[in-house]
This record gives sequence, C-alpha cells and structure tokens, in this order.
Amino acid sequence: MFDGLKKKLNRFRNDVEETAEEKAEAAADEAEADADAEAESAPADAEHAAVEPEASGAGDADSESDAVGDADADSEADAVGDAPADAASASAAVESESESAATPEPDSEVDADTDTDTDEPTDEPAADEAEPRESLASDAAKAALTEEDDDDSSGPGRLRRAAAFATGKVVIEEEDLEDPLWELEMALLQSDVEMQVAEEILETIREKLIGETRKQVQSTGQLVSEALHDALYEVISVGQFDFDQRIAEADKPVTLIFTGINGVGKTTTIAKLARYFEKQGYSTVLANGDTYRAGANEQIREHAEALGKKLIAHEQGGDPAAVIYDGVEYAEAHDIDIVLGDTAGRLHTSNDLMAQLEKIDRVVGPDLTLFVDEAVAGQDAVERARQFNDAAAIDGAILTKADADSNGGAAISIAYVTGKPILFLGVGQGYDHIEKFDPEQMVNRLLGEDE
Repeated sequence: MFDGLKKKLNRFRNDVEETAEEKAEAAADEAEADADAEAESAPADAEHAAVEPEASGAGDADSESDAVGDADADSEADAVGDAPADAASASAAVESESESAATPEPDSEVDADTDTDTDEPTDEPAADEAEPRESLASDAAKAALTEEDDDDSSGPGRLRRAAAFATGKVVIEEEDLEDPLWELEMALLQSDVEMQVAEEILETIREKLIGETRKQVQSTGQLVSEALHDALYEVISVGQFDFDQRIAEADKPVTLIFTGINGVGKTTTIAKLARYFEKQGYSTVLANGDTYRAGANEQIREHAEALGKKLIAHEQGGDPAAVIYDGVEYAEAHDIDIVLGDTAGRLHTSNDLMAQLEKIDRVVGPDLTLFVDEAVAGQDAVERARQFNDAAAIDGAILTKADADSNGGAAISIAYVTGKPILFLGVGQGYDHIEKFDPEQMVNRLLGEDE
C-alpha cells in the first residue's frame, strides 16, 4: 500500500543526507587545509624573529667589551651567549614573546641575571612545540560552534559547517534542500497529492530543517525523517477524532449516511462496517436509500443476507428520506444500536440528488455523513470530497481500494482539503478487509524503510 510514495519519500531523505554530509565534509577538508597552512607558516616566522636578537646581541657585546674592559666584556659575553639559545628555544612561540626574552639591558647586572634565570626552563616550550596546530583547530571549532555568523540571512558559514562536522555534527543549510525539495515536490504531485497540500508539506520541512544541527546521537537521515514525519502528520491528521468513542457516546440508535458517486464501493463499505460494528458488540440495520439505481435493492440485500442483518428497502423510485426514516423507526422499535443508510450515487452538479441529501439531513438528522471514494482515484477523489463537503457538509471520509493504491495522494490530501478526517481504509474485498485510519500509523508506513 502506497509503496510508490514511500519510495519517493525515502529518496528525499537520502538525497538531503548525502548532500549535507558531502558539503560538510568538503568544508571540513578546506578548513583543515587552511589550519595546516597557518601552522606551517608559524615556525618559519618565529625562526626569522629569533635571528635578529642574536645579531643585535653580538654587536652590543663587541661594543661593550671595547668600552668597559676585559672583565665587563666577559660578563656581557656570557649574557649575550645565552640570548641566541633563548631565541632558538622560543622559535615556536609568538614573535613578541621571543623579542622580550632575547633583548637584555646591557648596563644592568640584574637584567643579565634575570635573563639567565628565564633561560632555565628552555626544554618546556620545545616539548610542546606540536601543540599550536591542534590548539588552532580546536579553538576555531569552538568559536564557530558558539558564535553566530555576521550575516544571519546566509545561514551557517563554511567554518561553522566544518566545525560541526569535526565534532560529529552536520548543519543543514538552505542550499542543501534546494534540489531535494524540488524533487520531493514533483514526487508528491506525481503521487496525486493536492498542490496546496504539497506546498504545506514543503514549507513545514523547510522550517524544521534549515539551520538545524544534527545531534551526535542522530544521523542526518533521522533528522530529515523527523521533519517529514511532522510535515505529513500535520496535513493527514486535520480534523481527526476518535470514531469509536463518538459511536459509544452517541444516543442510540446512531444513524450513519453514506454518500459518493456510483461505483466507488459505498454498498460494500456499508456491509464491511456492519461486520466491524458486530465485532464491537453493536447491532445494526441496513437501509437502502439508493432508490434510483436498478438492482440497488438486490445488491445490498445480498450483503444483508450474508451478514444476517435486517434490510429496510422500498420500491425503486421511492423517497430515499422515507426509507432511511423507516430504518431509524425500526431500530428504535427493536433496540438496534446503529442504522447504516445507503444513498444514490451522485455528483455535486446533480441538483435533484443533492436536494435529496438535504432532505435526508432534515428528516432524519443523521449523526454522521460519510463520504466514500476510491483511493486510486487520486486527485479526482480529493476534488470530489471538496465538492461534496461544500454542497452538503460531510463528517469524514472512507477510502476504498487503498490496498491497490501505490500513490497515497488522496489519503494525504482529503483531510487537509476538507477539514474532515479520513476514518477508514478499504483494503480488500472481504467483509473484514477494512482498517480504521490512524494518522500516526499512516505516516510510519510511508516513512518505513524499504524491505
């Protein structure tokens, strides 16, 4: 059931996942290359900075030895001799630190002592010489994940995306969704999803995905699945109510009227619901308000006899409202719980038949009016549901032949278009082949993994 649409939804999920992951990985590679280039240039700059203090120190030592004498010259030379060693050991540090460590005051013995003291821990910077590259990358990642971009309208930047990828996350950007969303829109329309419904689904997905960061415990596919789930559920569950609870709480007898065009399975659906109610412990009576069609009485009578149910029927051409009214009277007299009333197949453009529906509503006052159509009719079923609801308000819909529908467009669209829920799906020819419609189950079925 709905296998075609299921495959298209899974394809969208995979497309978004691949696009987001590939772009995030590419951004991470580019950011890593930039970090490597900066790290490689840092030691060269430090070495260059270290040479100047050495040369400068040597010159100062020569001039001082000439002016002061042999004793002072020896002392100054000792200080100068330490300067190059200090500069070389600090080659991995920043240039300002190298200069301050390698520029002693020549006239002060205290300065020379101080300079000698700072030379003692020369092994510690050399041991940590490999740290700047790692620190650079981690600091960039932290900054990118904690700070917003200057241009909020453009979404996460390349550095933010790269940092997210490096920490096991993926940021989904609008550009990641552009092509997959277009493909999904085409897939939905090809699956007979009504255009307004398709647009609502796409908009919900955009709102839920753009700028989202995948958690470390999730995959990008899971994030997309959640957005798809919410988008589909929002349109499928419109107007939903608990059908069984409504029947249980209603005053008896409960009267249900079935409408729709000829040939979509109204009469068979009535028989299926008679069996459905029987399993729940309710008694039912069938009333044939389809007095226009030749053979209608014979068709519904076969079902009534097969199920052991009472049938109320008049001669062909009789008043449909009178037949269903008699059914209600019989139910009240015989303590029957539910009246199931058939009506003639009609189009919204048939004024006489629509007038009959209005008369039934006025004379009988049914508890629920249910629209029946084929799931395989797709957008035709959606449009007919809209037209019937406009002409004579329906309370819910039943889709027959759902087991033969690979698209699922009607099942997704009817509730959103009419504001009235789908209540049952016909899934076969047998009396037991009817399923109560569950929006959550429907969404899970559509988003399940391919077998």
